[in-house]
Amino acid sequence: MSEKLIEVESEAAPKKPRDTDTRDAAVADRPATFREVFGVAEYRALFGAAVLSWVGDYFAKVAVTFLVFRDTGSVLLSAIGFAISYLPWVAGGPVLAALAERYPYRRVMIICDVARMLILGMMALPGMPLPALLLLLLGASLLTPPFQAARSAMVAQLLTGDRYVVGLSFQNMAGQAAQVAGYAVGGVVTAIDGHSALLVNAATFGASTLLLWRGVRPRPLPVNQQVGRRSLLRETGDGLRLVFGHRVMRPTALVVFSVVAILIVPEGLAAAWAPEFGGGSEITGLLMAALPIGAVIGACVTRVTGPERRLKLLKPLLVAGPLLLVPVLAVPPFGVVLLLVLLAACAVNTVLVPLNGLFVQMLPNAYRARAFGIMQGGIQLTHAGAVLAAGAFAERFPVAVVIGTWSLCGLVLMGVAVTRWPGREVIREEIAHAAELNRAPSAVQARS
Repeated sequence: MSEKLIEVESEAAPKKPRDTDTRDAAVADRPATFREVFGVAEYRALFGAAVLSWVGDYFAKVAVTFLVFRDTGSVLLSAIGFAISYLPWVAGGPVLAALAERYPYRRVMIICDVARMLILGMMALPGMPLPALLLLLLGASLLTPPFQAARSAMVAQLLTGDRYVVGLSFQNMAGQAAQVAGYAVGGVVTAIDGHSALLVNAATFGASTLLLWRGVRPRPLPVNQQVGRRSLLRETGDGLRLVFGHRVMRPTALVVFSVVAILIVPEGLAAAWAPEFGGGSEITGLLMAALPIGAVIGACVTRVTGPERRLKLLKPLLVAGPLLLVPVLAVPPFGVVLLLVLLAACAVNTVLVPLNGLFVQMLPNAYRARAFGIMQGGIQLTHAGAVLAAGAFAERFPVAVVIGTWSLCGLVLMGVAVTRWPGREVIREEIAHAAELNRAPSAVQARS
């Protein structure tokens, strides 16, 4: 997760010059600008590397799904090939992400990118047996949690104040665009030659490596992230206790898991919902497209809304997300349903980025990567569990009834959540406490 509110000092970073502090103070009462965000050269390199990796990943998903189906004719096996890339997050994402805190973030990202480039290059070799192809894909996917955890932790170091929130909203928009472009262009390239799509993915990891190598400076690893290391499982447990034992991070995490569980169901059941409108693949595509479009609109709203305004909108928009989906119980026309899904996605995504930023401000520096792994793993598990549960109900009831009832339950849950949300004074105290911890001097060693 990630967001804004008060600036959190980066680990072992030199004290910021006075003009940076002044700039952050000025940004505090208005949205940060595009120039202020992308004026940070290292963030530009990190952003470019992320976009390249995303596009390449979607190329690979299309290619592997196509190659598996072409060679086996099995829909189930092709679905397994698609799902393998998500397995590491579900099976052990927080543990894998904890690896990122044992080494400098830049080094972790570069090693992961180089390894994935080599693995994808091997996958592109003609005649690669199917079991080997899937095992290699799993190997590449195992490198995603530590890479993303390190990247998330470094973004929080590079962007402070409202620049972090706005930078995250740009990142979300870029991620949606990368998904559309990766699937669309990847489908065309795969139709010509599936192995070429895998080579393109390998090349994107190579380009990402160069951007990180040239554009992000080496940073030392603080001693407090080197000494007293324990097993990965114990350190992951420490991260879980930190997140779910905290009076602000715990409700933030639970709210995020809840809203994504509500919003994922219309997408997960889109194929089964489409026949209720008398349509097929085109209706399915429109229903699924409404979510990323709504996410982009939500990111734009975040971009133009000031920090204080975002906080005031937090509770109303948390309730609005599920509330907008309840009317599907009445089985309205398809156009109305499409609009409701889009608006719900917009409402939810408008608050996810501020929640992310609020979460980040509470984190001790030594727990950033672990906390990201916990949140991302929880989101993936929530996605899977919500779709499976709703899908089971949809076997016995109309999809509109399932989605409407699911959203009604979500509305009750969000109503309880906003009434129990921590007060502003509690939030300020926890932000100040985390900032004080992160300002504490620590010796450094082991350069990346």
